[in-house]
Amino acid sequence: MATDDDTKLPLTSRDVQTERLAQLRELFPEAFSEGKTDLNRLTQLLGDVATDAPERYGLSWAGKSDAIRAIQVTSPGTLLPARGESVNFDTTENLIIEGDNLEVLKLLQGGYHGRVKMIYIDPPYNTGNEFIYPDNYKEGLADYLKFSGQVSGEGIKLITNAETDGRFHSKWLTMMYPRLFLAKNLLREDGVIFVSIDDHEVQNLRLVMNEIFGEENFVANIVWRRTVSGAVSGKGIVVAHDHILCYSRTAGVQLGRLGVADESDYKNPDNDPRGPYKLQKLERTLEGARPSMTFAIQTPTGPITRTWGVGRDTFNEMLGDNRIAFSKSGIPYYKQFLSEYKGRLPDTWWDSTGGFNQDGARDVKELFEAKDMFSNPKPVELLDTLLKIASEPDSVILDFFAGSGTTAQAVLESNVQDGGSRKFILVQLPEPTERKDFPTIADITRERVRRVIKKLGEEIAAKEHKARKEKEGRLPLEGAEATAPQAKQDLGFKAFRLSSSNFKVWDAACAPKDGAGLAEQLKLMAHNVEEGRPDEALLYELVLKSNLPITSKIESGKIRPQTFYNVAEGTLAICLERPVQQETLRGLVARKPKGVICLDIAFAGNDQLKANTVLEMKSHGIEFHTA
Repeated sequence: MATDDDTKLPLTSRDVQTERLAQLRELFPEAFSEGKTDLNRLTQLLGDVATDAPERYGLSWAGKSDAIRAIQVTSPGTLLPARGESVNFDTTENLIIEGDNLEVLKLLQGGYHGRVKMIYIDPPYNTGNEFIYPDNYKEGLADYLKFSGQVSGEGIKLITNAETDGRFHSKWLTMMYPRLFLAKNLLREDGVIFVSIDDHEVQNLRLVMNEIFGEENFVANIVWRRTVSGAVSGKGIVVAHDHILCYSRTAGVQLGRLGVADESDYKNPDNDPRGPYKLQKLERTLEGARPSMTFAIQTPTGPITRTWGVGRDTFNEMLGDNRIAFSKSGIPYYKQFLSEYKGRLPDTWWDSTGGFNQDGARDVKELFEAKDMFSNPKPVELLDTLLKIASEPDSVILDFFAGSGTTAQAVLESNVQDGGSRKFILVQLPEPTERKDFPTIADITRERVRRVIKKLGEEIAAKEHKARKEKEGRLPLEGAEATAPQAKQDLGFKAFRLSSSNFKVWDAACAPKDGAGLAEQLKLMAHNVEEGRPDEALLYELVLKSNLPITSKIESGKIRPQTFYNVAEGTLAICLERPVQQETLRGLVARKPKGVICLDIAFAGNDQLKANTVLEMKSHGIEFHTA
């Protein structure tokens, strides 16, 4: 018979460290003894590929061990839904999460592990300003709750990392390392990450990413000209660029191509059935070209001998297929059809590609009709370019240093342009802004996305209205075919806030040591649901802790008088009724979900009902948990 511990749903984030150890144990069981890893034995098993040399290549800094421990500590927190700050909460699959991104990344490990196609982050540059999040690997969530004012106590301020500090680089690296590590776990096998950075930390960031992602998964260091004018450094040179480091989840991932910059260059003067085309030079001036590429071509003005981009047989095939056109002077060109053009390969020097920082400021100003809303926001054009080369129409896009929300705007606009269904996940700390209208950066993030959604919704409605009017004018009033509806865009987002769990989690370290105090604590834990938390908050925490996306489709249903929730089309059934009736439990079994969760207090001390439920669920192949 299952014990109470067997049925209890883990109420902390997915334990990445334990899972990695389990994988290691499966590969090298001989290296484990009495529950511990025997490093000497593991080294012997690995043979020549292992090293215990005291000096070896790598990056080390003061605080690296703390950064690694921060990864190993699970989060006891949850994400509380904020319907009032959302747009189309019940139907959207987009997310904006307010909170410390280290804790949030831990909470996303279950539901989004291996689901994200592209990550873009623009982390705080290490320029001596405030940037460090309140990191304490033992008290991460507790520190955040103080920082965000969710619990009483002195608020924790962001730390100023002055260049005169002996740990200037170390502090920044300690902040970044666990976040990048957890982000990697969220990427799909063909996923990629882009990280914007300046010259202060680019060399250290690359070494860290080599360690986390693997040097073989380095894709490119894109140098982006972020401004036209630049800023004069103290050393007498104008700095006008940033770096964008790109790494893939696994080796061999190929980025996509950039599309046509201006389709107006493509014409169709001879009404070619393949559509518009642009003439491209056929002649090549390549040193060391193969002799077979040099030959005479008969043109309307006579034979011309040159080195061409194709061989003689290929040229004759193209000529026969009407893919060759001659200029008035007789020079041959080939037709590059717009319908066949796959685009150009992106390079590592983006001068005009991706716009400039000034464009980012303009993007925000147009939405808010105000200046100085946000310092140096990235331009939408830059994110749009990254989406073109690294995402697919149905991709999940993550930005856990969301700032003003440029990534969300780029995703929404890209979907409208190409009919895609990309989804975004934004994470932003509620950093104070000293503004009355938008007290935190997270407030700016949400409001910007709301305004983008409103603007796009109005544009779509205007186009649909115009199309209907045009159709009504062309077709007879009776018997006219209805205009084919366009794919409905996901113009919305679910807003969530990082907070403590809705359930009382036993912490042995904080438990009273005396018998009376311990008894009182156990009595309080008997009712393990925190007071004042609505059922919707419990529902979303159980979805999150069941390793399902928090945007999973949720439908409510009834079994007699009691309510249950069908999550992800039968993947999970959740019942929050207390007490739960036996008829309700049997009704859930009859629906044959893969898993069922009820509250522990729903059984109201009826151990027999709980034991029978465990056995009945098991006999039907249903995974049963209580919370």
